[in-house]
Amino acid sequence: MMTTTSQPQQEQQHQQPRQRLLAGALRWSVAAAIASLAGCAAPPPAATDTTTATTDTSSTASRPPPTGASVAGQARTFSTQLATYTSVSFDAVPGWSRDDFSESWPAFLGSCKVLNGRGAEWKEVCDRAQKVDGKSNNAIRGFFEGEFSAYQIRDDDRRPDGVVTGYFEPEIAGARQYGAPFIYPVYGQPEDMLFADARKLPPGNGTVAARVDGRNVVVQTGLSTRDMGAPGLYALDLSGISRDTLDRKVRLRVEGKQLLPYYTREEIETKGAPNAKVLAFVSSATALYEMQIQGSGRIKMANGDIVRVAYAEQNGQPFRPTLAQAANGKPRSPVKVRGSSIELQLDDGDDDDSDVGAVASGTIRTRGFTLVRPVASGPVVVPGRRPTAGGAVTGSGIKDPSYVFFKESPSPVGGPVGAFGVPLSAGRSIAVDPRSTPLGYPVFVSTRTPGSGAPMQRLTIAQDTGGAIRGAVRADYFFGNGQQAATNARRMKERGQLWILLPRGLAVAQAAVSSGIRTRGGPVGANLPQCLVPSEGSCVDD
Repeated sequence: MMTTTSQPQQEQQHQQPRQRLLAGALRWSVAAAIASLAGCAAPPPAATDTTTATTDTSSTASRPPPTGASVAGQARTFSTQLATYTSVSFDAVPGWSRDDFSESWPAFLGSCKVLNGRGAEWKEVCDRAQKVDGKSNNAIRGFFEGEFSAYQIRDDDRRPDGVVTGYFEPEIAGARQYGAPFIYPVYGQPEDMLFADARKLPPGNGTVAARVDGRNVVVQTGLSTRDMGAPGLYALDLSGISRDTLDRKVRLRVEGKQLLPYYTREEIETKGAPNAKVLAFVSSATALYEMQIQGSGRIKMANGDIVRVAYAEQNGQPFRPTLAQAANGKPRSPVKVRGSSIELQLDDGDDDDSDVGAVASGTIRTRGFTLVRPVASGPVVVPGRRPTAGGAVTGSGIKDPSYVFFKESPSPVGGPVGAFGVPLSAGRSIAVDPRSTPLGYPVFVSTRTPGSGAPMQRLTIAQDTGGAIRGAVRADYFFGNGQQAATNARRMKERGQLWILLPRGLAVAQAAVSSGIRTRGGPVGANLPQCLVPSEGSCVDD
């Protein structure tokens, strides 16, 4: 957000769109370098199988649906490439009647500040929300039941269970000036970073001619490699870039007459980032890495001042953390490979949860992954600065090539700003995959409390993203800041189920039918949309 967020997803709603979709921790595209492994967690509280549930019909009037579209409140079920959505009554949502909706209300009103501009349906819903008694649990519950229809989210295999992890806003010690022990720079977004739209790049791994228009790279069609020496033209080698980013943006830099992928972590740490402003310096490379994974954080100065930083950008390199090994030699955080990304999975037989509440010696537990704790081998390069006496400039010891850049947050109060552009609410904001769960929407989550295993069933608001938050039934729960939040977030890795609330009358995924492939009865195929609700800044549909 990873979110957020918020290391990663990648494009915001109404400001700097290409920088916010990755927000929250782990905001990076993930390489397919890890094999599927087994894992486990206690199952979530029992939920009614809603496959055959019927649509709740107590709705406000809705305008005629667009031809060929599925409409919330009218369609019983619809599908995208990633998920199937099945209508249920609110009584069928486990824990719905017991939740304290007043805790979610401020987060929902925060989302309305953005959703108001998303069309007539949302404007009408948010206008009516202003008239609801925000202190009355019954009034808020009645509002959601009257304005929305609930749909259970299942993945493309029609499975209702997914993974719920957690993240938090870390606080680390730092300084504005370079000097031992504060030798690790917290970089802002580099001024020399360029962007190309991955959807507009030609297929294949050849070399094409391109121009630079401001911060954007535009491929020049109809030109041969002989033309690349002309003024203003650069050679872009397509074989070296990664197209699998949530916002479909490729991060590049100019070197001579070539356009190359932006610098890796190792290059940034050993050569410096002269085109990036240094926001602060911290004393721990490990703490900085975790803050990059979380996607935001607080830097506490010696005089007590707090500098709050939020996700700004990422270098476009794949997220390749060094996973800690279990006794059997396999990674302790089970994952599965889908395309060129990895997702956490939970299966029977995983004994990795015995110490997930602690950051054990040699490991870091963060956002569902158990990572090897890096051992810094020396200070990193800071342009214009000299390393501390006797310190060899060899880097932080972190092998992950991805790198997150920050910006100072304008708001010193409230939660960090997530990918949706609004402050996150501890206990009620989640990071999601925006392809299947659009940002700003209410999502009811049924899972278990980390540690105790007690049911945790509550209405949340999808307000953040993360490059490793991939999959239909996938949520990353924001716990807030402080030690307890950190402990809970590090322990959180549970099975969970999700129900999205859609405004009645809202046109969503097209009611397409697959022309061939079917997976456990669920239609899949290129003729189905990728996004549930395509909208700039929340999902980029091909």
